[in-house]
Amino acid sequence: VQLQAFGGGLVQPGGFLTLSCAASGSIFSFNFMAWYREAPGKQREFVAGITIGGNTNYADSVKGRFTIFRDDAKNTVYVQMSSLNVEDTAVYLCYGVRYGINYWGKGTQVTVSS
Repeated sequence: VQLQAFGGGLVQPGGFLTLSCAASGSIFSFNFMAWYREAPGKQREFVAGITIGGNTNYADSVKGRFTIFRDDAKNTVYVQMSSLNVEDTAVYLCYGVRYGINYWGKGTQVTVSS
């Protein structure tokens, strides 16, 4: 099973963007899926996560601005990002745990700039 992130791009401050994480197989087999990000010079950090049951959690820095959700029919997990600011600039990676194994997808670049 592979994960692939899509949807990054350049957006102005205050703008919005939705990222997609598509799994090559069923996401039903993933107990947990999440988005992380890596900004230049910073460590990888957790952004948002969702369990197989639909429970979600968010980093404090994105609460109220980001929403993670899943479409099981499309085997895809999304993160809807709004009120973006320059501190949100990073490579966003999707992550999943399947049968105790960690899976990382290739990232997608999000740049917030005027």
